[in-house]
Amino acid sequence: MLSIRPSRAFKLSRISAGRLSVCLISALLLDATAFAADPGSPMDTVIVSASPITPEDKLATIVETVDRDEILRAGGANLADALANTPGVTGSGFASGASRPVIRGFDANRVRTLEDGIGSFDVADVGPDHGVPIDPLSAQRIEVVRGAATLRYGSQAIGGVVNAINNRVPTRLPDEPFNAEFTGMYGTNADTRQGSAMLDARLGDFALHADGFKRNTDDYDIPGGTMSNSFSEGDGYSLGGSYFFDKNRVGAALIHYDSTYGIPGEDTFIDMKQTKELLRASFAPDIGVFQTLNIDGGHADYEHSEIDPETGEALATFKDNEWDARAEGLLGAFGPFSAAAVGVQFQNRDFSALGEGENYLLPTTTKTAAAFVFADAPLSEKLHLHAGARVESVDIDGTPASDIATSRSFTPLSASAGLLFDASDAVRLGFTLASSERAPAQTELFARGPHDGPATFETGDPTLRAERANSLEATFRYDSSGVRFEGALWGAKFDDFIFGSLTGRTCDEDGICAVDGDAELKELVYLQQGAKFWGAETKATFDLVQNASGTLSVLGLADYVRAKLDDGENVPRITPYHVGAGLNWAGATVGGGFLLKYSGRQDNVGFAETETAGFVSLDADASWRPFRDAANVEFVLVGKNLTDTTQRNAVALNKDEVILPGREVRLMVRANL
Repeated sequence: MLSIRPSRAFKLSRISAGRLSVCLISALLLDATAFAADPGSPMDTVIVSASPITPEDKLATIVETVDRDEILRAGGANLADALANTPGVTGSGFASGASRPVIRGFDANRVRTLEDGIGSFDVADVGPDHGVPIDPLSAQRIEVVRGAATLRYGSQAIGGVVNAINNRVPTRLPDEPFNAEFTGMYGTNADTRQGSAMLDARLGDFALHADGFKRNTDDYDIPGGTMSNSFSEGDGYSLGGSYFFDKNRVGAALIHYDSTYGIPGEDTFIDMKQTKELLRASFAPDIGVFQTLNIDGGHADYEHSEIDPETGEALATFKDNEWDARAEGLLGAFGPFSAAAVGVQFQNRDFSALGEGENYLLPTTTKTAAAFVFADAPLSEKLHLHAGARVESVDIDGTPASDIATSRSFTPLSASAGLLFDASDAVRLGFTLASSERAPAQTELFARGPHDGPATFETGDPTLRAERANSLEATFRYDSSGVRFEGALWGAKFDDFIFGSLTGRTCDEDGICAVDGDAELKELVYLQQGAKFWGAETKATFDLVQNASGTLSVLGLADYVRAKLDDGENVPRITPYHVGAGLNWAGATVGGGFLLKYSGRQDNVGFAETETAGFVSLDADASWRPFRDAANVEFVLVGKNLTDTTQRNAVALNKDEVILPGREVRLMVRANL
């Protein structure tokens, strides 16, 4: 067990006119995927991540939403924990403070994590031990977009988008002059103590927001013992506001995040900090078909150090200075289209590593410029087409293992088309065809040595080509008479799929590698070949009882992913299947329920990987609002892994050394004023 606690000590690439013309002409080939709110519309009536021009239930793809209640009951320190019961989504599970969302088996460079549609500005894609500086306690809801709808957010979102929605830059004037939420929670497993506060106010034409949180956990318990060096600590705050005039708004926010967490299976811990600025504006010129212009942007300075607990010395430091800006115009009906949107996006990222980090990855610069367009066309009263495209210009500069400075340029071009058929008032069928292209990321190109966090010796390939995925997805939705069902079948064929493959050898810090050697680092090289992914997700609820006291529902969920390389080997680190069922009671005074979930055995593993056993986990919760004159005071009791089963995460590089948390009981108090 860890006994020492740390002290907190563009030139922009141009898109050619020809390429842009191709993008615009291809507008009839994409599923629309972004939101820009009318400054006067309520935030909870739309899906922010799905479409700026089409309601969420009118899209061919399915958007999953986790609301504030579910986030607080999940009680985790990262976005993956909050999404644990979302079909098709799991976490990388590397550490309590570093578990990235994994969607349909896609991770890191294929899943974008966002805050209100703007990048998270971190180095989580550089290594699985690096956390995402967005805490669930600051989110009002979290949305998951999969399939073709991700193209709105860039080629690095080819596998999915996780968007944490909050009110840090208000997008509407509050109805009340002041409201607030306070939460406090204690968990038995790791002696968890956490609290949060959110404040919103209206002063004339100004909307103001402030929030803050703090969390501390010790090393967590596992069946039969304790997982050493698994502690985590975190805190953060934000202050923001917006000014509203006519149908326009301009707002900004300042956000700070701190986190310190141990790396299970290793001796070091990570001390992370980030300061971020956000800008969000919306203007309504209402000139002809041109209705709204939305401008969103952000900048952050990020830094984390990997520290030796015995000496307090920073062994490696990773820094990221990054900005992201986008402008999007919304158009009204014209020609065959009921609505359309066109926009541009620019990103600039300067990454550097110090100390031992220089041995793994030398400084890199990534510049991206993009143009996108999408539209909605009603083909008939019951049939809708959502279409569009995106073209990017990506320049990446770095230094691979050859020590020769290298510059690579790519022009990913992506497009898709989605059809939604309203078969009846209760049944909706969707079909989406997409072709998405992704440029290789900095690690895939330029990794060049030892990375102590995941205990790997990695070598990138500076000659990698762009990766293309051609995909099909069919969705089915039913909602009638207390029965709600949604499901998706999907498949994707990759050309030049990029993946990190273990070789079966181990290496020392100097790169001396051998089979059956006694060195501590696993050799991992980035390769490229064709691959096929396919899978399914489903979720259903059925109301058994519905009366004035509340509603009793039975629920079920399942997901499955399979992925193979063209040479017949399995794609590494793919999530196993999951099946779950439970009951839920939603009442005005008392609520609660349980979910019994089985995670399957994963024996379809990549080369040199070990298999993981299946396991059963039982989660439950009960809520109580005891005061009739204070209905907004709530007590919640939550149980996690009540079966106290031994669990290992199939997608984690450290799954052989790390066991996930055992049984835990949490008590949460929540008050809304």
